[in-house]
Amino acid sequence: MELTRDICYSALVSRDARFDGHFFVGVSTTGIYCRPICRVRTPNAANTHFFPSAAAAEKAGYRPCLRCRPEIAPGYAPVDSGHSLAHAARQMIDKGMLDTHSAEHLAARLGISSRYLRRIFHDQYGVSPGEYNHSRRLLLAKQLLTDTRLPISDIALAAGFRSLPRFNTVFRQTYRMPPSRFRRQGIAADANVFSFELGYRPPYAWRQLLHFLQPRAIRGVEAVAGDSYRRVITLRDAGGDSWTSWVEISHRAARQRIAIKLAHGLLPRLSIIRSSLSHFLDLSQNPHEIQAALGQLQDWQPGLRMPGCLDGFEAAVRAIAGQQITVGAAITWLHKFVDRFGCEVATPFPDLNRSFPSATTIAELAVEQIAELGIIRQRAAAIIELARRYREDPTLLEPGFDAENKIGRLLTIPGIGDWTAQYIAMRALSHADAFPAADAGVLAALSTLNGHKMQAAQARHLAQSWRPWRSYMTLHLWSIGNLTDGRNTHDN
Repeated sequence: MELTRDICYSALVSRDARFDGHFFVGVSTTGIYCRPICRVRTPNAANTHFFPSAAAAEKAGYRPCLRCRPEIAPGYAPVDSGHSLAHAARQMIDKGMLDTHSAEHLAARLGISSRYLRRIFHDQYGVSPGEYNHSRRLLLAKQLLTDTRLPISDIALAAGFRSLPRFNTVFRQTYRMPPSRFRRQGIAADANVFSFELGYRPPYAWRQLLHFLQPRAIRGVEAVAGDSYRRVITLRDAGGDSWTSWVEISHRAARQRIAIKLAHGLLPRLSIIRSSLSHFLDLSQNPHEIQAALGQLQDWQPGLRMPGCLDGFEAAVRAIAGQQITVGAAITWLHKFVDRFGCEVATPFPDLNRSFPSATTIAELAVEQIAELGIIRQRAAAIIELARRYREDPTLLEPGFDAENKIGRLLTIPGIGDWTAQYIAMRALSHADAFPAADAGVLAALSTLNGHKMQAAQARHLAQSWRPWRSYMTLHLWSIGNLTDGRNTHDN
């Protein structure tokens, strides 16, 4: 839908959460820009100006609202392929790509020229990649100033500034006030932990997300504890360096936010963490858009989100391990896999003490070393070959604009068939339109709904009407009758 001025103002008047993050509004009488859900008094239409991104509003001279806080607005994941390159570029920038590399390097990663990158990025977000990154860093700093009692020098580093004087100068020039003005009082400091929040478009089916994650939790790596999820995470930057620590995630339903706790040592990697968590928690998606497209389905759970991953290689190994066996059997084997090849990690939680094995480690193994844990040699060989290809090209298992191409590349690995590739696309690549037609849970649910036994070919044909949201329909089918994704009925 084209966001005309009338549509934007109508969304602002009604504080329509469906538009949160899709545009920002600048108010000329105050010099402030807001999210469309802001609870301040609605300005007169004549005093409003609408922007496709927070960066575009800041470029026009507006300062962020202290009440609705544009820095925690959800992103958005366009399905239209015409916007996907710009979206992929934004994801890379959000991970800090332009803090260490040039725009030319970013364009090369996308397989396009830097001139074309600037054009499509400006068309989508109203600013150049460099201008977007400038605002992104300042908004990240603003969030940390508001939500934490971290020293300003630490915040400057986390936001990608190489020196405190430079940070202070840029902050003053942009927001016309010193960083200390954004401090809130009464937030307790913790030398070992820091916290922040991420926004989303309501509703958010948090309980359903935990219900999906809990039976798939790998011992020592992750755990669902009460209403929270926590796990060991390993982060890798564009240069290949990695850091292992922990994260705890909980839901703040009344505030419509996700609360994150991290070890203090991860602060310099905050850009990567925020982007990775947004993918894992599916925060950029618009649940109203999906539900409207799929219709009024029986037992549809409002706010259903696609569980992503924090490690693409881990998600892919899970998929291979789950071929033709139950979730429980796959997780039992994964426990052995992590115990044998993972590393010990110190965390504040007694149930978190192992990292998932890295692709670098697994790529050097012999087939027998994995097969002896109780998996057939063909799957062990597939895991090793996948690790080698991922080591050579980490973009293979990262969310991006070319999911169908990546699915095709995965299918060239012996031992990976359509079910496995589609499952990887759903969880590792954030592909909204993946569909594992041979999945036992999908076929069982469709057989129940249609009153006769369904085959994979029939399911694939029926699923055409659910495009481009087949991944979400798959998740819905898994949830019907408390089914799990169980096993695929066939794969290579």
